Amino acid sequence: MDLRDLRYFETIAELQHIGRAAQRLHRTQPALTSCVRRLEEACGAPLFEKSGRGIRLTPAGVVLQKWAQRMRFDVEDAKREIGDIGRGLSGHVRVGVVPTAAQFLLPAVTRQLLAEAPAVTLKTVVALVDALKPQLKAGEIDLMVATETPAEAGFVSRPLAEDNIVVAASADHPVFKAPVTMAGLSAYQWVLQPPGAPTRDWLDSAFDRARLPRPVVQVESTMLFMLPPLIAQTGLLSFVSRHHVGEGTPLREVVLKETTMRRRLSVTYRADSYLLPAAQRLIELFAGVQDGQADAKGRARRTAASSQPHARKKAAAP
Repeated sequence: MDLRDLRYFETIAELQHIGRAAQRLHRTQPALTSCVRRLEEACGAPLFEKSGRGIRLTPAGVVLQKWAQRMRFDVEDAKREIGDIGRGLSGHVRVGVVPTAAQFLLPAVTRQLLAEAPAVTLKTVVALVDALKPQLKAGEIDLMVATETPAEAGFVSRPLAEDNIVVAASADHPVFKAPVTMAGLSAYQWVLQPPGAPTRDWLDSAFDRARLPRPVVQVESTMLFMLPPLIAQTGLLSFVSRHHVGEGTPLREVVLKETTMRRRLSVTYRADSYLLPAAQRLIELFAGVQDGQADAKGRARRTAASSQPHARKKAAAP
């Protein structure tokens, strides 16, 4: 089988239409028809069948699509690995990042990588995990930094930093004037992501479990990480990453165990793919963020513990 025929076949299979594939590939329809015939002769089975005004893969076509993609990955990886021999930390790394990680983890990690490897170039795709996963599977990005999801065959995931989601409000919000309860939260208006977003569905379910009305949404937004000033100035409650609240921000956490969504970030890549040395170093740097956070928490706990004896001695003094 010719590798070019296989690449054309992948495009035809994706678009399910010879004409549209011809336009994308800048080839004539007869040329693509001949390509399909050559592959069918090599496979000994039809690869497409008519479906309305287009075509669709036969069972044999589905199998070939899987192997064509795998062969494309292998060829690309071979080229990259051979090209990297002797070059060290260089080359082009393609990374997909969810918005929270892009804002709070990516800048420091990128700064350190470029300090170590000035010749490296990066392509970053910032999107939600549902948009990044297909790109990782298609080989359009090398690795993905996103919220942790159930393990999938063919992929390797490494846990990173925590990214817990909490209720947040402006520091002078009336919710802080009395003990916080879930029932009390129901009295306020919210700015939240649309239904179907994982954090929104989790919060709705938390109120369902407590047999309380779901939050009343006054403003709906797909990108809450961009809206701390809006949340602070409108007096609305929201449900955002803990990274967005606290010292140096206009927001304060509404501390309540029942409305704290515990989750982690992870870095994920294809198990059988070749990773540039620079991509491997990038993974190590992202993992180092987790280690740094753990060290900081440990220091905070030790500081708090060391101050307790002094507090007890002071209380015991006459």
